[in-house]
Amino acid sequence: MAAEANFGPEQRQSRAQKERSLDADLVIDAADRSLFPSAGLPEVAIIGRSNVGKSTLINKLVGRKGLARTSNTPGRTRRVHFYLVEKRMYLVDLPGYGYAAISKAERRAFAPLVDSYLGSGRETLRGALMLVDARRGAQDEERELVQWLLAEGIDARAVLTKCDKLGRSELERVRRDLAAALSLPQDRVAAVSAKAGTGLGTLAAWLLDWSGVEFRRPDGLPL
Repeated sequence: MAAEANFGPEQRQSRAQKERSLDADLVIDAADRSLFPSAGLPEVAIIGRSNVGKSTLINKLVGRKGLARTSNTPGRTRRVHFYLVEKRMYLVDLPGYGYAAISKAERRAFAPLVDSYLGSGRETLRGALMLVDARRGAQDEERELVQWLLAEGIDARAVLTKCDKLGRSELERVRRDLAAALSLPQDRVAAVSAKAGTGLGTLAAWLLDWSGVEFRRPDGLPL
């Protein structure tokens, strides 16, 4: 603190500008497709099984702990959440799937909403991140969904989450297995741990390519 007190106003302002989270807000909580944004900004979809860590990853990417609300009850997200980042792109959090505690009736209720977003030929949708728990690997739903996304012309890539639970050699094996299971090149599969903050640089590069927005740590350093 004493050293910081010696900074002049311009130096303190410059430091404050560097140590800030991305400008990110939940701006649309869509219950039907009529509420999807029409501003023409690039969008990246975050897809995955309930409790795979979508909200935690979004928070880590933008440097905001409480932006996307996490829950101990899987399957809480039932709408399409649009997070506006730097006023230049949207991270789109889609409802999770595959959790037994959600009734079939509930799944039928929000499945058409997800289909109306992913299958509408949405020009602003630049890519999709399919999150897969590193301890579970790909199930039939992940394999079918990735192939469907690719057939729809959506650039789908896979993200192994909770990778701090595995050793390095085991993680590399799981990563290779996931690439093979999803019929994706290995460079389209990332291994991350939002808890440890590892592997996020690959996602930042993908997001920059898709949206033109640079995702960085609050201190200004690369993820």
